[in-house]
Amino acid sequence: MRNPAIILIVAAISLSGCVSNKKYASLQAEHRALQQDYTTVQMNLAESKANGKSLETLLEEARRNNAELKQSYANLQKSLDHSIQQNTQGNVNISKLVDEINASNRYIKQLVDAKSKSDSLNLALTTKLTRSLDYDEAQEVNVKVLKGVVYISLADNMLFKSGSYEVNDRAMQTLGKIAKIIKDYGDYDVLVEGNTDDVPINRTNIRNNWDLSALRASSIVQVLQNDFNVNPSRLSAAGRGEYNPIADNSSEYGRQRNRRTEIIITPKLDQFLDLIDKAPQNEGEVN
Repeated sequence: MRNPAIILIVAAISLSGCVSNKKYASLQAEHRALQQDYTTVQMNLAESKANGKSLETLLEEARRNNAELKQSYANLQKSLDHSIQQNTQGNVNISKLVDEINASNRYIKQLVDAKSKSDSLNLALTTKLTRSLDYDEAQEVNVKVLKGVVYISLADNMLFKSGSYEVNDRAMQTLGKIAKIIKDYGDYDVLVEGNTDDVPINRTNIRNNWDLSALRASSIVQVLQNDFNVNPSRLSAAGRGEYNPIADNSSEYGRQRNRRTEIIITPKLDQFLDLIDKAPQNEGEVN
């Protein structure tokens, strides 16, 4: 591309013919200045174009950053909403768990209180019975409380003759005292359980020790009902034969301990709280 200023100068020289040296020097200086200005303009133009491209690049990058920020914000909002939802559900679950723990604690306290009252009640019953027995009776009657249940164990030699299930007269006094306790605690269930040693029975009308133990338990139940007016709906009879020993059958002493009748007195669970109010005020009181 030709410089317009140079063209004009050349034309002027051609038109005017010869010029003075001074005039020529002046025109050369002007030419150099114009040439410098032109170079500067060209450089500025190139820089401006470069800057324009750089600004477009920066603008595009800013737009991308803005889009990424928007997506990050959306993800953060979604995460926040999810956390709030989980926290709300967690609060509900924690509240429910606290309620369940409180209910469980109340139930445990009720059980502890009930057990304490049951133990006191059974101790009162046991004390009242044992203090009503004379010395000879106390040697053949064992009273204990096990897991909230009262067990009265009577040796068979004080109740029956050997190999028999008929209750003897000697036992009636003791059974009368036991019947009085049973009647005082009218809401208790009573199970009479017969037990034998492992020596086979040799009677024509009794097949084995199962029969003997069941017949002896039935005899005691009928005495309590018929002679001492214990409500029969509270009574049960069971025979366990030789299969519930408390001692070794290899000795006479062990076999004697195994030949026993147990009267098991158990409070009804659905009436337990009412029974607590009926417990004797003085545990040592004997009528």
